[in-house]
Amino acid sequence: MRTWLITGASRGFGALIAEQALNAGDAVIATARKPVDVTARLGEHPNLLAVRLDVTREDEAFEAVAAGIARFGRIDVLINNAGFGVLGAVEETSATETERLFATNVFGVLNVTRAALPHMRRQRSGHVINISSLGGYQAYMGWGVYGSTKFAVEGISEALQQEIAPLGIHVTVVEPGFFRTDFLDEQSLVKTALELADYDETVGAMRQFASSANHAQPGDPAKFAEAMLVLANAEQPPLRLPLGSDAVARIEQKHAQVETELQAWRSLSLSTDFAV
Repeated sequence: MRTWLITGASRGFGALIAEQALNAGDAVIATARKPVDVTARLGEHPNLLAVRLDVTREDEAFEAVAAGIARFGRIDVLINNAGFGVLGAVEETSATETERLFATNVFGVLNVTRAALPHMRRQRSGHVINISSLGGYQAYMGWGVYGSTKFAVEGISEALQQEIAPLGIHVTVVEPGFFRTDFLDEQSLVKTALELADYDETVGAMRQFASSANHAQPGDPAKFAEAMLVLANAEQPPLRLPLGSDAVARIEQKHAQVETELQAWRSLSLSTDFAV
């Protein structure tokens, strides 16, 4: 029996992953700001421990991990899932909105990871799975500051994988496209307080798209959760795992664009070394 620690487990991807893990016979430390929301969503289960965790609080991260270790003795899979989105132009996104976003999406991942890793290092095993976004691989108008938090998670994950692979611990960063969750609802998506008319054709169009696409996204959240079980069961999991046909298509498109631009500017790029 493995033990999972899942942040943001009261709804959305987190709750669905917790259900899959429990159905597989595993133990789950399911965290949320309000543990009662976890039990309301998942019910009572002998292998379930609902724990309070505001990921922006480092002390709560260590307390949640300690509670899980006291109950189950180990942590095998960490799912850093808690987060939210901000939709707005880079210029429209205030310092306060940006700081709050980074506090959850980046510093929260770091807080929980730092709390869990000592136990994984002791075990010489484990799997850290960070939920990023397609927006963490390719930025797009209206999602610049949100995407920057996911770009940060991608960079942290890539370096972390190099650091802890020799200790028997895997790292995967998951890059979902648009899935039919509540991500575009008001409880998960914040729209900037400032909206500038000069961005109507770009970010304004994205705001309209987000509204029309809500609960019409192509990705099936249940299949996402099933994919997390496949990932956790893999002997050699990937560093990156895009999920959704839209994510795969956009990543392939970006690769082609980067290659085209690299070749177009190759001579200038190579001209800046010292002459040998």
